[in-house]
Amino acid sequence: MNSDEIRRYNALAWDKAVERESEWTIPVTAEQIEQARQGVWQIVLTPTQPVPADWFPSLTDADVLCLASGGGQQGPILAAAGARVTVFDNSPQQLAQDRYVARREGLSITTIEGDMRDLSIFADETFDLIVHPVSNLFVPDIRPVWREAHRVLRCGGVLLAGFCNPVIYLFDQELADRGVLQVRHKLPYSDLTSLSDEERGLYIDEVQPLEFGHTLTDQIGGQLDAGFVLTGFYEDGWPGTPLNEFTPTYIATRSVKAS
Repeated sequence: MNSDEIRRYNALAWDKAVERESEWTIPVTAEQIEQARQGVWQIVLTPTQPVPADWFPSLTDADVLCLASGGGQQGPILAAAGARVTVFDNSPQQLAQDRYVARREGLSITTIEGDMRDLSIFADETFDLIVHPVSNLFVPDIRPVWREAHRVLRCGGVLLAGFCNPVIYLFDQELADRGVLQVRHKLPYSDLTSLSDEERGLYIDEVQPLEFGHTLTDQIGGQLDAGFVLTGFYEDGWPGTPLNEFTPTYIATRSVKAS
């Protein structure tokens, strides 16, 4: 598959995830929106840990980009908290979840379908905040994501990003699902090259998203090379997964466009 074929396939896979009611496709409730309007809210970048409140700039009249962040979760909360929100995502059905909440709650949210690596639809210095929860595992190259995020942020703008610790891709997934951690793969990982044709065929038959395990050099070093200054960091896990018993498996960063 070339890059565009991967993008189209993963869009379809996430549309299917909406049909299957994956936890990352379930819209927020009316109660959560009402609380956000009253100033009581939180969102996640990683599976469980809320983003610290002091990581956010003032949301009042802020221009916020929810990058690869459809699903009716982060975007509606931030809109209810006072921001002008644009949700940019590869999956039409994930974007439909944001529009559903916007209609239900009388929120103004702009939704745009596209590739997280190409934000050319936006002018330079358009946004004050970018919220980018765990999603860059679905593209084979992530440095363009950081470069584009830096370009469309205003000076002093903030990038909040969540991503996988690449250690999770070292292990044989089928065995890990049975509680056995056996090192199998070299990093960086790719469903296209690290799996056998038979294993990859099973994923595709089930219309599961194709994943790519990126190095920390590309995840963190890529942000620094794009011009960001790292100002916050924490780790998180996914309860119930075998590796989570030994090490955090997800990372969140706060970075600022200094100039």
